[in-house]
Amino acid sequence: MGRVQRLFALCVSGALALMAMLLLRPDGDDALGRLQKTGVVRIGYAVEAPFAILGDAGEVTGEAPEIARQVVERLGISSIEWHQMDLGSLIPELRAGRIDVIASGLFITPERRDKVLFSRPTMAVRQAMLVPAGNPRGLRSYREMAVRPDIAVAVLAGSVEDMFMTRLGVSDGRLLRVPDALTGRRAVETGLAYALLLSEPSLRWMMSRGEPGRLEVAVDEEQESGLPAFAFRLDEPEFRDAWDDALAAYLGSAEHLAMLVSFGLSWTPPATQKTGE
Repeated sequence: MGRVQRLFALCVSGALALMAMLLLRPDGDDALGRLQKTGVVRIGYAVEAPFAILGDAGEVTGEAPEIARQVVERLGISSIEWHQMDLGSLIPELRAGRIDVIASGLFITPERRDKVLFSRPTMAVRQAMLVPAGNPRGLRSYREMAVRPDIAVAVLAGSVEDMFMTRLGVSDGRLLRVPDALTGRRAVETGLAYALLLSEPSLRWMMSRGEPGRLEVAVDEEQESGLPAFAFRLDEPEFRDAWDDALAAYLGSAEHLAMLVSFGLSWTPPATQKTGE
């Protein structure tokens, strides 16, 4: 086979491969139309109250799932198929196409923006820490904890707190990565860690349902507020935009505010209402 023939064969092979990819991949920007046609959207979440909660009867609720229900109805999708998983599995499962949306109070971060598209934030949330009552070490910020080699801290694996402490140079030996908030709380109670780092609403929720007096919540006043949002695949911006439009119509409404009160939350609008790109 001559050089020209080989080049032609390579071009044909590449074109066929590209065509196969296009035929086999999801509809991309037509994701909303596909979901409206099937009538089902697959939503992933990780349990972290009050953002995502699994009720006693197995029902999925919390700030993010309840907002998702309102948005899904407005988008004309009939039903939701819920998928519970660990926090660290949410983005890989979304990117692999096994879920369509993440509704778990997932905070917008630069690292995550490289992997997913975010909706507009649903609120602004302060960071905090769960420490022994009286905060005997007197630590009031994540940065203070980062420079103390004698302090071990618990973080949810893959959480924004995990990312932040890693960026501050905290070694793996001082980071106790736990699968859920309850395990983190137990680590503080037993002395395995001095603090559990988590959002203020999550820690307040936990304290309202636990034994009082042994632990307390200290708010990190140095950090900017975190911005929880919904997440979508990078190749589905039109689906994200349609979700955003429905979300904007719901946020701040009387219905939205009443829902937040039911979870002990109040609405702090983010400084920006734009999508997290």
